[in-house]
Amino acid sequence: MAPEAPSLRGYPRASRGVSRIVVPPMDLTWLGHACFRMRGREGIVLTDPPDPKSGHAIPRTEANLVTISHDHVGHSSLKSVGGEPVVLRGPGEYEVREVLVTGLGTFHDEDKGATRGRNTVFAIRLDDLLICHLGDLGHPLASVDLERLGDVDIVLVPISGADTNLSAARAAEIVHQLEPKVVVPMSYDPDVQKKDSPFERLLHELGVKELTPVPKLSVTRGSLPENVQVVALDSRAR
Repeated sequence: MAPEAPSLRGYPRASRGVSRIVVPPMDLTWLGHACFRMRGREGIVLTDPPDPKSGHAIPRTEANLVTISHDHVGHSSLKSVGGEPVVLRGPGEYEVREVLVTGLGTFHDEDKGATRGRNTVFAIRLDDLLICHLGDLGHPLASVDLERLGDVDIVLVPISGADTNLSAARAAEIVHQLEPKVVVPMSYDPDVQKKDSPFERLLHELGVKELTPVPKLSVTRGSLPENVQVVALDSRAR
């Protein structure tokens, strides 16, 4: 039997004769590599959709908004994106429908972009939740950037390794900088189960012993955990 999604909903039962408004959760699904679908009341956001020929093909996915962290075949293709989405490709302050987005100019390496170029970190406010997609960030964040991002609820953190984006130690350092409620690893091969895999190294750095991947994360503002929680998602990549 497949594991259930994390129980972050926490809806209380209504008292007899008392009506209440049930707030539907925001659903976060990992489509593979750095691509996530965020489905909320205010729309559908898709991050870093890959080209089908990049080795990270995703199912065709409808979206209202697409964020692209950098111009790379594994992060910047609209071939598998349906609908007529607004596409954000760089730093700035944006409002699309009711979704607020802050794009921060960062780098793909620790040499101010000299090795691998630029990267945009996107902070996406959807359904009163702030989700931070780090793209292929390659360095710790400056204090001024932390202030611009604000209080992050969910961080999507790459762990491919120092030669691509972040080592497990660097990823853990950035998690501690951001102090989110939920950490979701990305940009790793979920089929690699070795003890020294990027995923296992990150768990070690964050003091987590074992995790069972789940199909999706369903969460509301009221159901966020009090302490940081690491959530591993199943990849929908084809």
